[in-house]
Order: sequence, then C-alpha cells, then structure tokens
Amino acid sequence: MGINKDQVEGRVKEAAGKVQEVAGKAVGNTTQQVKGLAKQVGGAAQSKYGDAKETVKDNLKESDREIERNRQRE
Repeated sequence: MGINKDQVEGRVKEAAGKVQEVAGKAVGNTTQQVKGLAKQVGGAAQSKYGDAKETVKDNLKESDREIERNRQRE
C-alpha cells in the first residue's frame, strides 16, 4: 500500500489541530481549543479518504493481476 497526498495532509492537519487544542487549553482559550478539535476531525476525515483511495487502487491492481493470470491459463 502506498501513501497519497490526502493521507499525508490529513495526518499533518490532525497533528496541527492537536497542537492548537493543547495550546488553547494551556492559555485558557476555548475558541482555539474548538478550532483545534475541528482541525483534527477534518484531518482525520481527509486521511481516511486517502486510505480509502489507496485501498481501491490496490484492489484494482490485484483485480488486474488476477485477470491477467486467468488470461495466461487459457
């Protein structure tokens, strides 16, 4: 399984959101905490989307290999 742009960017957003959330807690800024949590959720969704794209791509490759193996047997 490879890594795509959505997986990387999503995980970076998750990490940045966690930092923002913790910083908001440290200074008592609820708005920053909420923005950090929102960024984490958005990042998680983007990375899951990237994971799904990779799964589909891998399944298509495997399907193509199976088709080729069947052709060779004929």
